[in-house]
Amino acid sequence: MKKTNAVGIALAGLVVTGSLTSTLALAHSSDALKGEDVAALVESIRIATQRFEDVDVALAEGYIPDPTGQCVSAAAEGLPAELGDMGIHYLRPDLLGITATEPRIDGTGTHTDFLNPSILLYEPQQDGSLVLVGVENLVFQKAWEEAGNTEPPTFAGRAWDYMANDPETAIDEAHGFAPHYDQHVWFRDNAVTHLEPFNPLVSCAHHTL
Repeated sequence: MKKTNAVGIALAGLVVTGSLTSTLALAHSSDALKGEDVAALVESIRIATQRFEDVDVALAEGYIPDPTGQCVSAAAEGLPAELGDMGIHYLRPDLLGITATEPRIDGTGTHTDFLNPSILLYEPQQDGSLVLVGVENLVFQKAWEEAGNTEPPTFAGRAWDYMANDPETAIDEAHGFAPHYDQHVWFRDNAVTHLEPFNPLVSCAHHTL
């Protein structure tokens, strides 16, 4: 049996049985998954975090809105607008291991469990409500390497994105954070991939500070 077929069968079983162990193993696999397998993996994560569709549940479980009040968009970051937006980030400081907020947000976080993510991604709506469109995990580079890791974390065979601010540019490529790796998982199919930093089907158009 080919590996990709085995992965597909495992994911199909996951949806039926709710095997959290299988989800974590596939998420952190170094083997690239086929598109339909990634979609099934993302769906299992969406189901595991579905309760956060109610932002009050997220607040009750320790998530806080990004203190900057930003709704992150590619255009505001000096990137092509067609890449889309990220939305509003709700953070779990304990899972991120936050130890400092100045001069940049820093911490000891090496949390990689997407069934219990450190960041929730919400799209603001015209009526002022928020819609859960994805999740994210973030690990600080220094903490990750001090934990003995020599390579970036991976998700479904994809290396997480590396973010570090370039003082020579006008924008903040790391969004106020110390150098880190992060990985987005989008529940809204963006017709390209579920795993890129920005999503062209997510919009900050209705965001107000």
